[in-house]
Amino acid sequence: MKYLHDLPSWSKLWKHFDQTKTDHMRAMFEQDPKRAERYWLQVGGLTLDYSKNRINDETVSLLLDLAREAGVPERIKQMFHGEKINLTEDRAVLHIALRNRTNSPIVVDGEDVMPKVNHVLRRMGEFAHEVRSGNWLGYTNQVITDVVNIGIGGSDLGPLMMCTALKQYGHPRMRMHFVSNVDGSQLRDVLEKVHPETTLFIIASKTFTTQETLTNALTAREWFLAHAGDESVVAKHFVAVSSNKKAVSEFGIDTANMFEFWDWVGGRYSLWSAIGLPIMLFLGEENFIEMLNGAHLMDQHFYNTPLERNMPVILALIGIWYINYYGGGSHVIAPYDQHLHRLPKFIQQLDMESNGKQVTLDGQAVKYETSPVIWGETGINGQHAFFQLLHQGTHITPIDLIASLEKRSNLRGHHEILLANVFAQAEAFMRGKTPEEARAELQAQGLDEARIEELVPHKTFSGNRPANLILMDKVNPRNMGSLIALYEHKTFVQGTIWGINSFDQWGVELGKQLAKTILAELTGESELQKHDSSTERLIHLYLNTNK
Repeated sequence: MKYLHDLPSWSKLWKHFDQTKTDHMRAMFEQDPKRAERYWLQVGGLTLDYSKNRINDETVSLLLDLAREAGVPERIKQMFHGEKINLTEDRAVLHIALRNRTNSPIVVDGEDVMPKVNHVLRRMGEFAHEVRSGNWLGYTNQVITDVVNIGIGGSDLGPLMMCTALKQYGHPRMRMHFVSNVDGSQLRDVLEKVHPETTLFIIASKTFTTQETLTNALTAREWFLAHAGDESVVAKHFVAVSSNKKAVSEFGIDTANMFEFWDWVGGRYSLWSAIGLPIMLFLGEENFIEMLNGAHLMDQHFYNTPLERNMPVILALIGIWYINYYGGGSHVIAPYDQHLHRLPKFIQQLDMESNGKQVTLDGQAVKYETSPVIWGETGINGQHAFFQLLHQGTHITPIDLIASLEKRSNLRGHHEILLANVFAQAEAFMRGKTPEEARAELQAQGLDEARIEELVPHKTFSGNRPANLILMDKVNPRNMGSLIALYEHKTFVQGTIWGINSFDQWGVELGKQLAKTILAELTGESELQKHDSSTERLIHLYLNTNK
């Protein structure tokens, strides 16, 4: 396979980095009036302004060479054609098939997967209509008012994020609840808010064996039966998103109300599948389809557009520039929209679970950084918290500022203040404040010279801090679909360049395996096993506390 550090453009970029690392964006803008026009892309309802980055035309050209040499165009075709690019699990990677609105054949192992995809999508639509219309009744013949989704990881974060982001499109009768934490307080808090007669539970687990999900599901079932008293009515209040019919049936769920998804759908890429059932129940089939349409629009752009105008590719390459050359070990997602406050966590799992890898596709240790630490918060809150570090800290921390151009409320003046802050923060990150500018401000305040000289270093901002602006013309299902697909493809491109598998997650498994052993020790089901001294001490502490 091709190794990143052996590619000609890799070493050329290092030379270019040494030549340009002290160049300041302020000067770049002054010398190039058309910079913003050139570093500007639009796809559907999304606009990307990437002009406020430490790049010039040569940087972009070399990064594009890197993508070509790393085989990005070929890898894109392999994914879209259903090849098994998830090598460690011998699986295709086909979340793009779930939103394939042209319905063109996508073949895996000689079978076109689209008929199955469309079948499940139709069943989801029929079920959503039954519940939303009030035709689906609980065991006391009352309509469903609350939906509790029990899942974890991708079976939780995607639906939770999308239902929160698109709350204004939700059914007025439906209240959505999400339970992922095996800490009983989360489930207890939800159960205290709902009534068994009017609550529908969705149990989302591909294998129907995930410990956290099944623990919460069984507790919810016990709670429900304590009120209903009749196991036959479980089927009216529990449905499953799974591929394990036997386990679903044994739980008491009618397999006619089991919605399937497939092993070529990774959890963090699964909100487009039956895992998105809570989204469809809340938003309705039409809006769910619009979300798929938006993602498909970005898929088609990603597949058909030359690399130099390809939005996911450009975002990915800018990230490579900071991670691998500037040593930018973290990346901030800052949405300026309260309904998008779950987006940073969603992108965090998408990126870090995909590209948090230390070996290449052929099992060799990587010799460079891979996924950055993804973190963030709504931008306005971030400005009064961690933005201080972004402006004057010692780290190079790129940031994605995400906002809607359309007003989301009718409260006069609020949206203008919001967007003013978005644009101002991006400008401040880029420009900074020179000692001369700081000195002039302090002189205008009438301070004496000695005090001014004391304060100037503290009031100086180096600037030259990178920021991408991602603007939606409005926050709607279509644009949210495009936005999430954008980040999915960005993640894929970076994984391709690093030569890693973005679609397995073996690191998740080790902790699960050890937890099973320790759980048996904590509950007394097995004798204490050999552990390190710290773990043994912790186990004894628990056992002594709960004698």
